[in-house]
Amino acid sequence: MSAFKQRVFSGVQPSGNLTLGNYLGAIKNWVGLQDSYETIFCVVDLHAITTWQEPEVLRNATREVAAGMIASGVDPKKSIIFNQSQVSAHAELAWIFNCVARMGWLNRMTQFKEKAGKHKERASVGLYVYPDLMAADILTYLATHVPVGADQKQHLELTRDIAQKFNNDYGVNFFPEVEPLIFGAATRVMSLRDGTAKMSKSDPSENSRINLTDDRDSIAKKIRKARTDSEPLPGTLEGLEGRAEAMNLINIFAALSEREAKDICQEYEGKGFAEFKNDLADLSVSVLGPISEEMSRLMGDKSYLDSILREGARNADEIATPILKQAQDIVGLLRP
Repeated sequence: MSAFKQRVFSGVQPSGNLTLGNYLGAIKNWVGLQDSYETIFCVVDLHAITTWQEPEVLRNATREVAAGMIASGVDPKKSIIFNQSQVSAHAELAWIFNCVARMGWLNRMTQFKEKAGKHKERASVGLYVYPDLMAADILTYLATHVPVGADQKQHLELTRDIAQKFNNDYGVNFFPEVEPLIFGAATRVMSLRDGTAKMSKSDPSENSRINLTDDRDSIAKKIRKARTDSEPLPGTLEGLEGRAEAMNLINIFAALSEREAKDICQEYEGKGFAEFKNDLADLSVSVLGPISEEMSRLMGDKSYLDSILREGARNADEIATPILKQAQDIVGLLRP
């Protein structure tokens, strides 16, 4: 691995198919970071089991996420790619952070409230302390930057609070205040059936999302079936106000073509959605088709994927273990 002064950490859960939202909102951005930072990308399988997972499905999904990263351009020669459970420092540091974080902080976490719903008393303790494990994921590498979406900003703020309290409690300047890396506005991808809801792998409708495992025909059909309205496309972004589905498709076109959304509006001003969606389908297939095909090839070679994850875990552990030991020493834990 090349030596960089700044280190990026990010992760994705192996809890079902990767979607276009995962690609545009996270993985595509990770690819662009590899030459500027030391990059560590993790399949966060410990986070996944905060809700019930079928064991064999989880193992397969872990490999699939790794395949998705690699097929999208995350290079194992440039970045560390591994699954979280292979590096025990994550769980060990998370326990220390469970003892640093305050109940009041966790009670304010909106994601727990959303995931637990009305039955929070039945939710796992793991789901409740999920943010402490996320803090450990980041800080066990002394990461300086974390790419975040809107739904993770609160957790990153908690990570900063935990780092600050740890440093204050023990009179040290050990854990850094992690900085967010925030990318363009077009990275929040919404459902193809409801422009007001985030594209989700848990949505019961397959037509609501594009999976990175979808073949070329499926990708094109889903784009052409995407919900729109009866009005022609406007020439400005202001003209999209109140038209959530149209805005979503414009943003997807802009992100896939690496252009500005306003330029897409100008190009298609006054045109109907049939022509626009045909062009978006062609663009989507050209970008995502090769990723889907490479993922399929990689998933046919599970031993290769497992070797990538093992090697990544060894490299991650070399960074994490000395940092964990320093944290344990600071806390006063007696160890060999």
